[in-house]
Amino acid sequence: MAHEDKKDFNAMLNDSKDMPKIMTIRDEKSIKKYGGDKMYFAPPTDYDKIMKRVPYGRVITVGEIREYFAKLNGADFTEPITAGIFVSIAAWASSQRSEDKTPYWRTLKANGELNAKYPGGIEAQKKMLEAEGHTIIKKGRTNERYYVKDYEKALFLLN
Repeated sequence: MAHEDKKDFNAMLNDSKDMPKIMTIRDEKSIKKYGGDKMYFAPPTDYDKIMKRVPYGRVITVGEIREYFAKLNGADFTEPITAGIFVSIAAWASSQRSEDKTPYWRTLKANGELNAKYPGGIEAQKKMLEAEGHTIIKKGRTNERYYVKDYEKALFLLN
């Protein structure tokens, strides 16, 4: 995101954008990719609430959150683009608050990848995860990416 210092992420977090809602999609390629035509849209605050539930030393992926929302709301899948945006908004909103913090660094991208779009980027998330006992590994030579090693063992399960 650009110009984070000029944005009110807490206002963005609390703007539901007429969500939650379920839409029926018609694109055959997407239906095949996501396993159905019922697409759920969760409001930003729902992501924040889930992210706050992840305890010290545990992690969750955006994909796990999306699967949970879809199942909870009788949809085939949760819309992936807004999910990524709303997780980032929750992170930045937390960084702008002096209390009621969200441990956003515990929410990872697919396959345990760290999120460069969080406040402070990869280095800040890496430092916070290592402080909680996680090992961070680097993959790639030209396109370096960082992951929590064996993140599956530390996954927080939603129920």
